[in-house]
Amino acid sequence: MNADLPVEKLPHAEITLQVPFFDVDMLGIVWHGHYVKYFEQVRCELLDRIDYDYLTMKATGYVWPVVDLKVKYVAPARFGERLVVRAFMQEYEYRMKIGYEIVEPASNKRLARGTTIQVAVEVKTGEMCFGSPQVFLHKLREFCLTSGG
Repeated sequence: MNADLPVEKLPHAEITLQVPFFDVDMLGIVWHGHYVKYFEQVRCELLDRIDYDYLTMKATGYVWPVVDLKVKYVAPARFGERLVVRAFMQEYEYRMKIGYEIVEPASNKRLARGTTIQVAVEVKTGEMCFGSPQVFLHKLREFCLTSGG
């Protein structure tokens, strides 16, 4: 699967956010769709860490649409609550699989977890790649060698 880079060196990221009023329903809990937004925010942080954000992807000839998304809701997040949202690279050779976790930091209680799978698509042709582009693999290896995860 991920033969040449040890799992412990793969990139991870963490953000902290406070649940805003406009993310909650009439019961004061976060509407389920906003968890996906929180995943996106931390995914952007993770991609920034390896210098491969969405603009860089496109500039190097690729886009990476999400083709699979899974979310497991464990407990509700509430208005005003502080959350820690974490992302960690799980697979990279043929697709980009990222795992997520949302926790309430005071108790370290897990509120949600999930995964996204993204595949590389060549901008010029619109064709899906059957392996990760070399530019992505190079950025990932460079990150792992210089920062160690």
